[in-house]
Amino acid sequence: MVRDDLYITVPSFFRCPISLDVMKSPVSLCTGVTYDRSSIQRWLDNGNNTCPATMQVLDSKEIVPNRTLQRLIQIWSDSVRKGRVDSPESPPSVPSLHQVKDLIKDLSSQTESNSSLESLSKILCFARESEENRKSLARMDGFIVTLVEFLGNAGEGTCRNYNHHFLEQVVMVLESVLSKVEEQEQLRDLFLKTDLDSLASILQVLQQGSTEAKIASARVLETIANDAESKLIIAEKENLLEELLKLISPENESSVIEAGLSCLIRISMPKRARSKLVQLGAIKSVAKLISDPNPSSTVSITEKSLKVMEMMSSSKEGRSQICDDVACIAAIVQKVLKVSSVATEHAVTILWSVCYLFRDQKAQDVVAKANGLTKILLLMQSNCSPSVRQMAADMLKIFRVNSKSCLSSYDTKTTHIMPF
Repeated sequence: MVRDDLYITVPSFFRCPISLDVMKSPVSLCTGVTYDRSSIQRWLDNGNNTCPATMQVLDSKEIVPNRTLQRLIQIWSDSVRKGRVDSPESPPSVPSLHQVKDLIKDLSSQTESNSSLESLSKILCFARESEENRKSLARMDGFIVTLVEFLGNAGEGTCRNYNHHFLEQVVMVLESVLSKVEEQEQLRDLFLKTDLDSLASILQVLQQGSTEAKIASARVLETIANDAESKLIIAEKENLLEELLKLISPENESSVIEAGLSCLIRISMPKRARSKLVQLGAIKSVAKLISDPNPSSTVSITEKSLKVMEMMSSSKEGRSQICDDVACIAAIVQKVLKVSSVATEHAVTILWSVCYLFRDQKAQDVVAKANGLTKILLLMQSNCSPSVRQMAADMLKIFRVNSKSCLSSYDTKTTHIMPF
């Protein structure tokens, strides 16, 4: 009997909630709902700030590739294409809460990494199914401790020496539930315990892991960096900031860049951390994003790039490097009144810092040549915030003084040549 492909049943969660087609590139929003990348990107690019399926307002517009679901779809598609599916079959089901509890109970006693990896994959599938599942995992006694100890005991010379594939799963499971942990201070203390080196494992994932795992690593770091001490510990971990800076390369996917920028914003709040980032070339890395003409660069990436640059401009060495990059200053001017009110505020703050506070003549000349004065005048007439209006007024004074100085010089020369 010849199989008729028209009657193959497509598992419902393989279909995009927007297009209802089988997803080619499944990605998840912060609400946990998964969509096909092209469909959700169109939705977000049209200015929507809600999850189409739940209508929840989005805390973040970042999208994360759902590699697990993509693999399941690929396996199912291959089996259909090769004629192995003679009757409709469902993919492996999401484990129940009771099954997950059993998996967690056995997790810490498993010595074979393959067994642990399989258990973690099932737990990750459960976590990504719903927000309620993630809350349940976060509340389970000892679960978070076990995961962090996996990371902390994974280095060479320890009782467990797992490869980066295992560590990826641990980090992705952690990332999925960390925001639901109520005791954030205890979580930070657990991560930064001196007898564990969890950061070394996260560094390994950033260096060798998949795109999805790198995003999860950046988000884990962002979550635990909730006070000055933890930010500095992370910033001073050897090679960690270098790997985070690699995430914000314009060649990476937008979701990777956004995760990297968000993490850098959180970590760079202490002055010492900002100084180290400046020394590592953060100004040049972020300038590439701001100057990038690629139209696919999202509003969120532009806003976060400008925010990082604003933070770097608060230090003398940061301002000095910004002033040396003429193309970067011109690109910042172009973002004023063009992207969003948030981007405008960050851009104006940077320009105010280098032109008004630092009084850098080179920066002032670039702003003037890039039609910055016109934008400053427009800002004064717009419905901007009081702080932006004040910074615009400060810069306007600088340009007026410069303009009068130029006119005075011109009049003197003219009088000398043609005396009345």
